[in-house]
Amino acid sequence: MTPRELDEDDIRSRPKRSSRPRTKDRPDYSDATLGRVVSVDRGRTGVLVEPKSHVITAMKSRELGKKSVVVGDLVRIVGDISGTEGSLARIVAVEPRLNVLTRTVEDDAGMERMIVANVDQIAIVIAAANPEPKHGFVDRALVVAFDQAIKPLIIVTKCDLADPIEFLTQYKDLGVDQVQVQRGSDLSSLREKLRGKRTVLLGHSGVGKSTLVNALVEAANRATGDVNDVTGRGRHTSSSAVAIALDKSEINEADGWIIDTPGVRSFGLAHVQRDRVISAFAEFKEAIEHCPRNCSHDEENCALNHWPSLDEKALARLNNLRGLLREGKLRA
Repeated sequence: MTPRELDEDDIRSRPKRSSRPRTKDRPDYSDATLGRVVSVDRGRTGVLVEPKSHVITAMKSRELGKKSVVVGDLVRIVGDISGTEGSLARIVAVEPRLNVLTRTVEDDAGMERMIVANVDQIAIVIAAANPEPKHGFVDRALVVAFDQAIKPLIIVTKCDLADPIEFLTQYKDLGVDQVQVQRGSDLSSLREKLRGKRTVLLGHSGVGKSTLVNALVEAANRATGDVNDVTGRGRHTSSSAVAIALDKSEINEADGWIIDTPGVRSFGLAHVQRDRVISAFAEFKEAIEHCPRNCSHDEENCALNHWPSLDEKALARLNNLRGLLREGKLRA
């Protein structure tokens, strides 16, 4: 039998997957609607859209990544921005941030986690008692605030349980505003410090952040909890960060916003450069200039050990600084 000659019908060719040629060009979303993120929870993001000042629901574009958007972000959105029930828009771009509040999750392989972005003020919330206030937490929060050029504010709650004056003495000369409150107290002074600013509330569980939010904004309805009598720690009540307008009757920037955040168990500084941690303790700047080269500031010949103005209060602050420098692996 003579073998048959092959022709073009015997050759199988795989069709192209797409007729569109590949391109590196990306869509231009510069004209997309601009909005500010006010909540992020379970893949759904609440975005305040101007100029109508209504909040819509949106989801993040896959290209942005899983944890690319936080409360306070300015974002570009496309799709249905009507805000009607069941509508869903899409976040396609995040505008450059002015600042970012981040922490290192010490029990999660040193992972850096963003909390909020584009804030004017950090309110460091501590309780005068139950749970006891910690200098280490306040110092860490101040380091991050100074590092990001965010104005810090210390708020002490539950002042009916204990007098916080002695605890606050270390921060008296730092130029940091302090407010003391208790249940039922007059909040007019605090309101004035919050007015016209985007302020994030940062503190451990149980210190009364959500209770404070409910007192400032009656319609907030934030869940509150108690402190565990055995561990001395608060129970988590807020599961995600949310921005709340101080005047709920009319949403606008003039009245200001407060951002309630979940209580933090740890607030690591591994993401902050070592020199920036030191710069947050401005009272030691002159002394450190006399330190030997590559001084760790925790050795015998450190100039801080022999600084004449090292009184009891300054010594306590120095011990706090050295404690922060010893912890974790700070970036060089």
